[in-house]
Amino acid sequence: MKTQTPVRLSPAAELIAAFVATGSTLGDRADLAHFLRAHHLAAEGAIPITLADLDEAIALREGIRAVLDPSAEPDQEALARGQKVLDGLRVTVRLQPSREQLAPAVVDEVRRGLARLAGAWAAVLATGEWRHLRL
Repeated sequence: MKTQTPVRLSPAAELIAAFVATGSTLGDRADLAHFLRAHHLAAEGAIPITLADLDEAIALREGIRAVLDPSAEPDQEALARGQKVLDGLRVTVRLQPSREQLAPAVVDEVRRGLARLAGAWAAVLATGEWRHLRL
């Protein structure tokens, strides 16, 4: 019998795994603020989060989940909504190697957090780690 060696996920893949695992725990603006702070995607203190910010975070999460769900054909609407969020984020590529190759190019705390998630997703796609993530 062949045993499978566990795969050690990168920090980017761990972040994406935590984000897609939020499920119903990402139900309101306070939940989003808690997630952003807990994963160091936003500074401590008050974060002004609008309902539109929450909707974008959920759309991004559901789009990523649609890619990662091996049990079904990808939900095209979820993919389109998630892609729309990514298309609206401003990120910049770092010239020098660093922990974040794609970095936020925005000052808004929530959008900066979403941009960091986008950077993590780009890294997970580039390395192929998305294949090892489970819902």
